[in-house]
Amino acid sequence: MSAAKDIYYSDKYFDETFEYRHVMLPKSIAKMVRKGHLMTESEWRGIGVQQSQGWVHYMAHEPEPHILLFRRPHHKPLSEVQNMVQS
Repeated sequence: MSAAKDIYYSDKYFDETFEYRHVMLPKSIAKMVRKGHLMTESEWRGIGVQQSQGWVHYMAHEPEPHILLFRRPHHKPLSEVQNMVQS
């Protein structure tokens, strides 16, 4: 899929439980995603999203359906997470 190179991956951001990232799809890929549908890992990999294992498409951003919101548990000590959040 040639448009896969145009997929934008945000930096990761954190809270006490999860690390998060958002992925912005180009229009040519976004039109293949059903509005409001939370994709399985095989579905988002099938449209060209590439990231390590463990990420879950957990929320649909209704105003901007081309933005996919992902999260995964981080299993880091709270003090380390607080340092990451502050930096």
